[in-house]
Amino acid sequence: MSEKQMLKGGEFLVKETLAQDIFIPEEFNEEQRMMAQSCREFTETQVVPQMDQLEKHDRKLLTSLLKEAGQLGLLGIAIPEEYEGFGQNFVTSMLTTEEMGKGFSFAVAFAAHTGIGTLPILYYGTEAQKKKYIPKLASGEFIGAYCLTEAEAGSDANSGKSKAVLSADGSYYTLNGVKIWITNGGVADLLIVFAKIDDDKNLSAFIVETASKGVTLGPDEEKMGIKGSSTVQIYFEDVKVPVENLLGERNGGFKIALNILNLGRIKLSGATVGAGKAVIKHAVAYANERKQFGTSLATFGAIKHKLAEMNIRNYASESLTYRASQNIDDASVSLVAGGMDKGLASVEAMRQYAIEASIAKVYGSEVLDFIVDEGVQTYGGMGYSAETAVERAYRDSRINRIFEGTNEINRMVIVGELLKRAMKGEIDLLSPAMAVAKELMGIPDFGTTSIDYFEAKKKMITNFKKAILMVSGAAVQTFMDKFANEQEIMLHLADMIIYTYAAESMLLRIEKQQNSASAEQLLLLKDVADIYFYDVASLIHKHGNDAVNAFAKADERQAMLMGMKRFTKSEQVNTVAARRRIADKVIEVGNYIF
Repeated sequence: MSEKQMLKGGEFLVKETLAQDIFIPEEFNEEQRMMAQSCREFTETQVVPQMDQLEKHDRKLLTSLLKEAGQLGLLGIAIPEEYEGFGQNFVTSMLTTEEMGKGFSFAVAFAAHTGIGTLPILYYGTEAQKKKYIPKLASGEFIGAYCLTEAEAGSDANSGKSKAVLSADGSYYTLNGVKIWITNGGVADLLIVFAKIDDDKNLSAFIVETASKGVTLGPDEEKMGIKGSSTVQIYFEDVKVPVENLLGERNGGFKIALNILNLGRIKLSGATVGAGKAVIKHAVAYANERKQFGTSLATFGAIKHKLAEMNIRNYASESLTYRASQNIDDASVSLVAGGMDKGLASVEAMRQYAIEASIAKVYGSEVLDFIVDEGVQTYGGMGYSAETAVERAYRDSRINRIFEGTNEINRMVIVGELLKRAMKGEIDLLSPAMAVAKELMGIPDFGTTSIDYFEAKKKMITNFKKAILMVSGAAVQTFMDKFANEQEIMLHLADMIIYTYAAESMLLRIEKQQNSASAEQLLLLKDVADIYFYDVASLIHKHGNDAVNAFAKADERQAMLMGMKRFTKSEQVNTVAARRRIADKVIEVGNYIF
């Protein structure tokens, strides 16, 4: 096999990705599947049966479940062996995150502890800090939380008012402030707290034990969903923090916060994939059991449409999540091979794929919201009952579009980061954009449809990317350095990018599977791609037109609209028949089928 080609973050937009170079879930090895099975068994036997009690703010139960997860090794999957973890790669940790995602709001507590509550120390801590705290976090002896948000500092995290003042003898900081919406706050033993030292411009980060004098944990917030996770305000009043508990460099906290958010974003995507699979299983079971007009719900075309579409979108989300996760793993391995520290390499790899992480977060959260909504609808009136799993899933899902940076913020990150990297010369967007502009002035290629299935779909992907380059190039030329103020256009561009990345990830996965899948499965996978490409072509067309109409005028506008029509052209598909074939398999299997 030829050596894997590594594209930099965001380069998927201007360079072709080969199927052989991506990771697909079908490639998990036996060890990874065994770890996933351990998570699945823990969730099914220990977490789900106790959700009613967990949702009553039972801190004792939440604490015991997290500690039990630690005893089973589930909190230490990604922790290096020298700190008493399993030392598994990022893709493996994503698989375990996916399985834990089926555990409703407990998944939030688990993800907060293993991600933002632990990894800042692992990635940025001194050796002494790591040795002191990481083994305790890996075992569940300590439960971790991340204290960033304040009443006046949400998306604008660096505007936080919490202060740390260095003592006269330089031995400790006196910390004062209030943090809000702190996940795991009510059960945490260890806090990653962000505050400004003296009159610094940027935040610094501190490791604070909740047992410290002056730390007060507020009562659990009453929330729409994720009631089983502990969310509190935490008050810091003259808390003495030893200087050795400064995490990273002074003024370096904002950088830590941003990089850890990249991690949280893609981790959240993994959890939404698992949650989506769980809801699909509930929905198809109910559709098979529930009788109306003398027959099961599953026989009706309207229900088949829902079951098929839930599977299709979750397949796309799963495909892009693991593609991006492997990119992060590969980048980290390459950086370590080049001599970089493991922790720093992990951080840098996350930073490199910040665009893909934001895509995964937005897409995964919105796919899950669609799935839970259709899950409730499949149940009908029963779906509105608190007795059903889909009701809880519906409530729990909504936060995901706000967590880890709102989806609006993440859409801005996708476009803004691409343009920033282009301006720095890290990605060449200019040459491809100019080529597309030149192509618009030429005679369209009305060549015959390729006889090869995958080549035909890849041509569509290429054209989707041309549509993105056409709009972004013209918009930047029009607005120049004021483009960041045109948020509506940026949102349209982001959606075009997200749909394109999802479609390409799905296609590459199917192409890689074609030699190992059965004939029946391959036909179903092609049904999935046919439907998805047909649908997103019209969505990209709509977003592209709306963006063009917002700034282009006269002949330029007309040429771009014609180009948009050309670049989003799709073969006609009998989506009704294709969805029925997918749904029939879902109904037969009684579960997510891919």
